[in-house]
Amino acid sequence: MTATPPTENAYADAHRQIQDLRALLDRVIVGQSELVTHLITAVFAGGHVLIEGLPGLGKTHLAKALAAALGLHWARVQCTPDLMPADVTGGEIYVTAAGGASTFEFRPGPVFAQLVLVDEINRATPRTQAALLEAMQERQVTHAGITHRLPVPFCVLATQNPIELEGTYPLPEAQLDRFMFKLKVPFPTRESLRGMLDVSLDAEPSDTLRAIAGPDDVLRITELCRTVLLGERCKDAAVDLIMATQPAVGSANSDGRRHIRYGASPRALQSVVRAARVRALMAGRAHVDIDDLAAIALPVLRHRILLRLESELDGLDVESTLASIIDGWRLRL
Repeated sequence: MTATPPTENAYADAHRQIQDLRALLDRVIVGQSELVTHLITAVFAGGHVLIEGLPGLGKTHLAKALAAALGLHWARVQCTPDLMPADVTGGEIYVTAAGGASTFEFRPGPVFAQLVLVDEINRATPRTQAALLEAMQERQVTHAGITHRLPVPFCVLATQNPIELEGTYPLPEAQLDRFMFKLKVPFPTRESLRGMLDVSLDAEPSDTLRAIAGPDDVLRITELCRTVLLGERCKDAAVDLIMATQPAVGSANSDGRRHIRYGASPRALQSVVRAARVRALMAGRAHVDIDDLAAIALPVLRHRILLRLESELDGLDVESTLASIIDGWRLRL
């Protein structure tokens, strides 16, 4: 049977709920409107987010506010070098029943939450980082041969400090690719700093934030985003964007061919399209436009590109190289 297509009212209601969520978070997370928009996009696209920023910029506060506004059960994992995989996923404990019988029982770890904040993920050892791979990709945890499904919706927000090098373990490319977005938290403007004194001087607003939606709303809007129309032109444009990052097949005079060692993966293409659908719904449209693809290109690609060593020695960085590639891609459309 063919599923009944969503009505205009369904799209309008989802658009209104997303806008209400953005407005609420903008009031409690002062001066980070673009960051808030990208984070909401990833949540409704069903992706995970890596947030990079200096201490004290409100990364944890943002995660708490998002969970509170959406009525999601959330958990926090503070990563340290001695954190073990079982501290994240859970493990078996020896339990003695009332009748005297004893057995091993699986106790879920903090990853069994709908929104999981993994704070300073690069301070955890590779073994513990790898414990998140199955959870992020398959949305399940396997222990002692038994598979335990994670709750839905499920989203991982991981943070890392860009200036800490001692006692840290950089995430491998295979794990970075599991994150839909890598977002950078900029330092607030003077006006934003002044505004923070009015909303978060004596208490964090996220502690008293009332939910304006629930897990069922998140799932409904996520499913609705998958019905947003993706035309042939936008499909070709999304593919062209990913191809522009490939050094072997990019344009002969493009920065992609000259400076990139490894380009974006097919998973990046899927992330571009899924996120663009959410951005279209945010704009009140039921179809994807080129502007939607361009809006999410940088956060989707910035952690999936590796530059050539000689280009890095020349002072180039991923941000400027990608900006040049995206500009060239727009001009060719």
